[in-house]
Amino acid sequence: RGSFDQLPPPDPTTYRLYEVLQVYGPTLKELIHEEFGDGIMSAINFNLAVERGEDESGAERVIITLNGKWLPYEWGS
Repeated sequence: RGSFDQLPPPDPTTYRLYEVLQVYGPTLKELIHEEFGDGIMSAINFNLAVERGEDESGAERVIITLNGKWLPYEWGS
């Protein structure tokens, strides 16, 4: 766990992860809500995996899996 002392983060790897969420965050949210309905992914009951992979051309790929418990919610009655 950690926190950002500076935004955007100056470290290149951390910056790319920050950038991914800035660019794809709204789309990921819409896809998650389309699949599960209203709710959030738990950041407490949560697992993270980082693996090495390769694409069709043999280039190395980073595979990051975020695995969090689904917490449905309803907006006010």
